[in-house]
Amino acid sequence: MRGLVIRTTGSWYTVKTDDEQVYDCKVKGTFRLKGIRSTNPVAVGDVVNITPGADGQTAFIDGIEDRRNYIIRRASNLSKQSQIIAANVDLAALVVTIAHPETSTTFIDRFLASAEAYRVPVLIVFNKTDLYDAAELELLDELVALYRGIGYTCLSCSAANGSGLAELRMELCDKTTLLSGNSGVGKSTLLNHLVPEAYAKTAEISVAHDSGMHTTTFSQMYFLPQGGALIDTPGIKGFGTFDMEREEVSHYFREIFQTSAQCRFGNCTHTHEPGCAVLEAVAEGEIAESRYASYLSMLDDKDEGKYR
Repeated sequence: MRGLVIRTTGSWYTVKTDDEQVYDCKVKGTFRLKGIRSTNPVAVGDVVNITPGADGQTAFIDGIEDRRNYIIRRASNLSKQSQIIAANVDLAALVVTIAHPETSTTFIDRFLASAEAYRVPVLIVFNKTDLYDAAELELLDELVALYRGIGYTCLSCSAANGSGLAELRMELCDKTTLLSGNSGVGKSTLLNHLVPEAYAKTAEISVAHDSGMHTTTFSQMYFLPQGGALIDTPGIKGFGTFDMEREEVSHYFREIFQTSAQCRFGNCTHTHEPGCAVLEAVAEGEIAESRYASYLSMLDDKDEGKYR
């Protein structure tokens, strides 16, 4: 039986089958052992094959279809494992805030690079615009200009007063979108605006978690009234890159990759080499210093196991 994973809660997975039935599932032990170096071998958005149990309500996941794409990060326990945040998405909506709390450009750039690596388009959603003072609004304009200049779609909104939400709904229409970002940036408030029944569902799930059956963190897919779906995920503090070679990192920074074609050496690392067009562009302000700093921090990941 074929179905879509719409919720993950620890070792349990909720699967909606092609004929609209819903099963609570566990992964078969043999399936777990096939060299999957991930804390979660199955993610929301995965298309799986299941075998229903005798009770008609639970089932075992015994196969997973090839993923079209996914968003992945280094597992937060600093192990050599990864965490797949979501699979088979049309868009990743990264919710960020200038303040209350501040989202670092390093976090934004690491997310963008990882999405670039797996060919997932990103929409950067600048939330909480109603809270910003004049200096913060100026910084907002600068960051929007920076990321739009690189080629990313940016949208400013306020979940509190509703500004920008109509534009956000249009961007999400008929797409399966991952909703991600740091804790406290307002993802839950946005979700409840976009999917009015989501709050009730979230409360209902939390009650189930209190029974001890599941862990307290979960990811879930919500279906949008205008068509499409949102995959809501727990807030993440850092975004450690996973399985990315040093020589590949520059490929996932669009402006650095484009400029690198002018470097004197084909294997230029853009750190010290003579005739490096990237270093020259940074010095002349054509590449933002914040972006270059993020690039350098990702080069360090492979050697030092850094996690941010």
